[in-house]
Formats: sequence, C-alpha cells, structure tokens
Amino acid sequence: MTSGLLEDASFNQSPAFGDVDLFTADRPLADAAARLGLDTKALTACGRDYGSAATLDLGRVANENPPKLRTMDGKGNRLDLVEFHPAYHALMEKSIGHGIHASAHDGSEPHGPLASRAVRLYLATQAESGHLCPVTMTHACIGALKAEPALLKKWRSKIQSRTYDPRPLPWREKKGVTLGMGMTERQGGTDVRANITSATPISSQGGGDHVEITGHKWFMSAPMCDAFLVLAQAEGGLTCYLMPRYRPDGSHNGLRFQRLKDKLGNKSNASSEVEFHAAYAERVGPEGAGVRTIIEMVNLTRLDCAIASAGQMRIALSQALHHIRNRSVFQKKLADQPAMRAVVADLALELEAQVALVFRLAHAADHAATDPREAAYARLLTPAVKFLVCKSTPQVVYESLECLGGNGYTEDLPMARYYREAPLNAIWEGSGNVMALDVLRAAGRHPDAATDTLSRLVRTASQAFHVTPLAQALERTLKSADAERRARFLCEGLARIAALAALVEAGSDFATLYGETRLGAGHFAQFGTADLGSNETALMDRALAI
Repeated sequence: MTSGLLEDASFNQSPAFGDVDLFTADRPLADAAARLGLDTKALTACGRDYGSAATLDLGRVANENPPKLRTMDGKGNRLDLVEFHPAYHALMEKSIGHGIHASAHDGSEPHGPLASRAVRLYLATQAESGHLCPVTMTHACIGALKAEPALLKKWRSKIQSRTYDPRPLPWREKKGVTLGMGMTERQGGTDVRANITSATPISSQGGGDHVEITGHKWFMSAPMCDAFLVLAQAEGGLTCYLMPRYRPDGSHNGLRFQRLKDKLGNKSNASSEVEFHAAYAERVGPEGAGVRTIIEMVNLTRLDCAIASAGQMRIALSQALHHIRNRSVFQKKLADQPAMRAVVADLALELEAQVALVFRLAHAADHAATDPREAAYARLLTPAVKFLVCKSTPQVVYESLECLGGNGYTEDLPMARYYREAPLNAIWEGSGNVMALDVLRAAGRHPDAATDTLSRLVRTASQAFHVTPLAQALERTLKSADAERRARFLCEGLARIAALAALVEAGSDFATLYGETRLGAGHFAQFGTADLGSNETALMDRALAI
C-alpha cells in the first residue's frame, strides 16, 4: 500500500517545463518583434521549436556529454579532431537550419535582418547556449571578411548554406561550413597588440600568395570549425588572416590542438589551446590593420553576448515562474505568496527593460550604415549594453534558481547549468572593465556624436523619470581626470538611461516604475526590495504568458 501511494503521489512538485512557445509566451519579446515589423509567424514557429521538450532535453544531454579532443590515432598520425555527442550535432543542425549563423548577411531578411536574427538567437539560447559559439562566430566573421571581398566571395556560398556538415573534410568538399576565431595569446590576453604569433609571406607558383603562421593561441573558439580568423604579426604590423583546417591541396594544415579548456560552464562547447606550425592562411584586410579589420566582428559578437544573456535570464525566469505557479506552500500557490511575488515581479521588470534595450540596440545596428545617429548610438551603446545585460545575468539567474529552493541547486534540473553559464558572456569579447573603457574611448573619439546621443537619450528617458541629475553626473565624470577610475559608473549609468529610454520608445507601461526603482534615490540592489505595488501581476503575466 505504501509503495503504491509513493508511486501515485505528485508530492506537490511542479511538472517538467517544456512544449512551450518561447516566442508568444514572452510578451516583451513579442512586442519588440511587432514594433520592429518582424515576421512574427515565422518567429512563433521558431519559438515552438526551441521550446519543445525534446529540444530542451538536447541541451541537457549535450552538456552531460562534453566534447573530447583526439590529437592522434592509434598509430601516431595527427588527427586534431574534436568529437561531439549527437545531441550537440542536433542542436547545430537546428540553429544553422534557422539561419542564425548567416541570415543577417544573406538577404533572406529584407526587413531588420540583425533584429530578426537576434530574436532567433535569443530563443535558441534558451534551449542551449554552448552550441551557439560557432554559430555566433560564423555570423560575426562575415563582418570581418567583408574587408577582403574576393576571399568572402570564394567562401560565401558555403558559409550561407543552411546545411550543417560536421564532416572533417576540406571546406570545398563540404555542403556548409562554420568559422571560428583565435585572437588572444598567453602573454597578452585582451592586449592583442602584444601578440607574438608571426606570419611569413609565401608566394607559391600556381597556388597564389599566402602566408604561413607560426605561434599559438591561448583561446581558440570552436576548434572544430572549418576556418578561423586569427591575428598575427606581419612585416607591416598586426594583421588579420583566415586560416582553414586544410591546405589548398587537401592536406592537413599546421594546426596542433594542445588541449580543450576545462571551463566552469559552457560544457557542450569546445574551447582550445592551439599551436600553429607554418599554418597556411590568407590575409583579411590591409596588412597592419588587424584590429581595425576585426572590429566589425567584435561589435557583432558583443551584440550577440547581450542578446544571448537576455535569453539566458529569460529561460531562468520562465522556469521559476512555471515552478511557483504549480507549487503550493502554506495553503497558497507560491505565485500568490507576497514575498515571492515581490522577487519574481522585480526580475520580470528587469527583463522588460533589458529586452527593450537589446532590441533597440539591434535596431540601431540594422540602420547604422544609413543613419549617422543610429551609428553613433550603436558605437557608444554596444559596450555599455553588453556591460549591463551580461553583468545582470548571474544575479537574475541565481534569484530564479532560488525560487526552486533545493531543487534548483541540483544537477537533475537545468538551473545549475544556467547558473554556470551565466558569467561567460560578461567575459567573452571583453570583460566589464574593457567594456567600460571602450565607452570612454568611443566618447573620446567622437565627442560630439556621443554628446548628441546622450542628450537624445535623456530627452526620451525624462518623459518617464527625471534623469537629468544622473546625466549631469555622467558628463562631469567623463570630463574629469578621474574618468578611467570611474569608468564603470559611466558605463552602467549610460546603459540604465538607455534602458529607460528604450522602454519609453516602446510605449511601456512600466517605464516610470523602472526609473523609480533603478535610478531613484534609496533603491536597494537586491531583487525583491522594490515596491512594485499593483504592477506585480501584469509583470509576471507578461514574463510567461501561458
């Protein structure tokens, strides 16, 4: 009898989260897409795909079975192959099929290509984050390859293919390719101008001009890719090159992977240390202009970091809302307990603002080529938005995890995986200090455009909350001799004003509430301390509208 009772009882546990349309259930996201005129029907299908129980489980399996490096076969022949679980390949096939790797560049999105792709990236991240590293890198590398049109033309059809082809073959023999990158070295890290990897020019009869690269990279992202953008010192200075896995004659190129990084999270994705032994590569952009060449790639990956972090926060909050709506404590659903509502609604308010902000930035990136003011917005705000959104993610994910109590801390549920993943995007493509200093640099190089951007943000944000005192403090700090030490204050303040302005532009009912609780006097840092009053229900319902 006891055994039967145990088998039949639910024990007040929330059901598994899955088979959810992640697009339509996310009202801030759906509103942003509609506001930008995107194809909401197609995005709904994408939301159902990534929100299915089967797809969400692929994320679990891919992370429980991380990649393995095989440097040699049993007879001592070099392989330098990274082997992945089928779950990882299934996720790659899905995301490349949705075009997240190339749709912003291939003409398939006539209206708002970066914003439309951003929605799909945001959705895909909620299923699994790690596999999106090579997807993002492929998307971003196209931006850098535009500096060498002939080289891009040669690779374009393979890059833009919607067919995922993981076979270890020369790129010309494949149905589709992915691109990675290797920029940092042991001695320099963020300071890529300290790189010591060298490029030697080679002119081979019938084979064209190229270089052979010798050196190393301390982090080579996505080492299974078909080619990599790398930086190396040429006679004219630091230069960008495209290095394929195979030489033009089909032989293995001189890439020797030393090991895969053992990371805190991001377990499904491979990150490697690599040595180059006279590796074949072709120049991208002018010699000596390596940093200038890759800056477009860097801007695209930084935007992706912000979008993906917002998606990570969203899936964690969705899991928390699903749980508290289905579990009872002290004769009430957790969702009806005042203290729990205060926390979750506050998290939902933060996501309202950050979703509005990242898609406002995506819109600016879409129009930067034709609108100088949007270009100025993107230039100044990209590092600031990355700073704010990526720095917020670990705290939002943690608070969402805590809503599940002890269950949230176990590896049987996805919250622990989300929490390990949460810090990554704040580090990738520039840590917090780098982002804050880049805001200073952008303001210093284009002071008039920066002043105009801030003034417009203040005018818009002031419709909901009086931000002039903060804006004046930011301007004083920017002009002071202490600006570099106060760079984080400048960066976060700018991003918070931009978030408020984005809510105002979106016509949000919560703009004033965000200003009062994030920029007003006496606000505490912990979620759940703000008094949201009668707004709690609306915020929670918009965050997970099922």
